[in-house]
Amino acid sequence: MYPPPTVLVFAGNDPSGGAGLCADIQALASMNCHAAPVVTCITIQDTRNVLESMPLSGAKVRAQAEAVLADMPIAVCKIGLLGSVDIVEAVAQVLLKYPQIPVVLDPVLAAGGGQSLMQGNVCSAIIEQLLPLTQIITPNSQEARTLSEETQLEAAAAQLMNYGCQYVCITGTHENTPSVVNTLYHEGELPKSWRWPRLPHSYHGSGCTFASSLAGQLAQGIDILTATEKAQQYTFRSLQGGYRPSQNQALPNRLGLLLGQSACPAKPEPAKGYIFSQ
Repeated sequence: MYPPPTVLVFAGNDPSGGAGLCADIQALASMNCHAAPVVTCITIQDTRNVLESMPLSGAKVRAQAEAVLADMPIAVCKIGLLGSVDIVEAVAQVLLKYPQIPVVLDPVLAAGGGQSLMQGNVCSAIIEQLLPLTQIITPNSQEARTLSEETQLEAAAAQLMNYGCQYVCITGTHENTPSVVNTLYHEGELPKSWRWPRLPHSYHGSGCTFASSLAGQLAQGIDILTATEKAQQYTFRSLQGGYRPSQNQALPNRLGLLLGQSACPAKPEPAKGYIFSQ
């Protein structure tokens, strides 16, 4: 039996299990991938608010990744919470040694409750050191504006590509629109948009779910356009079948889809789509 493809994941640990490495592992398992989780930050948080984020040293993050890379082939790298410039630099140093590995970057800049998760000038470090190494970045609209310093989303996407990223998929949960519109941008091509219905809750870990399921699709050899669409379908179904273990944000039902426990339809209508909320 051939082993499943391995996805190297850089992300923080969320003790609530809703976001971060736990979300990544669950989503990747649903894509029939093996997750190799590299811890970047230890956090104290619940399903909405981060009370404290404690980044590891860049050296420790780099050592974790290099141990895995020396031991097994990596199909894709997925990046989530980084937390400090030191960690950004360490991740970039690792990736520069493996330019053949596609990179999916989910720029986690703030918690669902609005708290910043960055120490120092992380945005500039991501732009300068990681975007030139990234195949696709998956910011929500707020993150896209923060990184690009552009107010219009099309201009924000263009700026992110100017920084070196090949593809940009901006998710529209935070926009004041009746439905959620997610758009994939690639230089020289017309943008591709998907429209999804707004669900009644806000969700903890939806951005992780989308980015990791996208990474899992890419690891399986799916082309980037199809992978982006399939990842949205998976994320929508996870959110539609989500649950609330507390009075805060709901959690995506990522593994329920594997176990047949989701009450959502097998395939959402392509024109009606899905919602993310962090």
